[in-house]
Amino acid sequence: MTRRKKALMVISLFFIIFISYNIFFRNETLALSKYGSRGNEVTQIQTKLKRWGYYNGSIDGIYGTQTLNAVKYFQRKNGLTQDGVAGPKTLAAMGITTSSGGGSSGGTASNSNDLNLLARLIHAEARGEPYTGQVAVGAVVLNRVKSSSFPNTVAGVIYQSNAFSVVNDGQINLAPNDTAKKAAQDALNGWDPSYGAIYYYNPNTATSAWIWSRPQTVQIGNHKFCK
Repeated sequence: MTRRKKALMVISLFFIIFISYNIFFRNETLALSKYGSRGNEVTQIQTKLKRWGYYNGSIDGIYGTQTLNAVKYFQRKNGLTQDGVAGPKTLAAMGITTSSGGGSSGGTASNSNDLNLLARLIHAEARGEPYTGQVAVGAVVLNRVKSSSFPNTVAGVIYQSNAFSVVNDGQINLAPNDTAKKAAQDALNGWDPSYGAIYYYNPNTATSAWIWSRPQTVQIGNHKFCK
């Protein structure tokens, strides 16, 4: 065999290995946590899903059958592909961000996710309401984040089981308009026209006697805000 043929064989083998590795690595990166995975990201998934009422198993960092079924349940309830894989879209919906290396990241990415999710909630819950009322809805979410009685993240509050009807009926997945985005940013910047409220309701449609008993802080448009 000539040196040229040997060189060509080595180069060909190198490219086969390189391409195979990248296909495998890319699929693993896109898949992120899935059945059989272990580690901190799985623990975060289990913690959030348990807090929101989707998962009843142990928080052990092992992506087993119970975690798989809980992820599928979460995906089904939130209009995501129901494959049981915690990929980028599912993790974003849970408020879990990842870096290119697969680890959790924060900062700008987390803030961007909070802004987008809060804008979606405002658009779904309060489109058509006065602008101040839309900001107030966002403020209620952030007031819950600060309260020890609720989950401590924006995603946790919004996706808490039965907290918002728009999550159950899928309206949370509607694309927010510019007004909702601006209202979300104002709420994140600290404007609270709800005066510290952690609940709100429409008196024309509310049927719960309990919500009517809560101390009211303000009424804006069709929503009464209360503590």
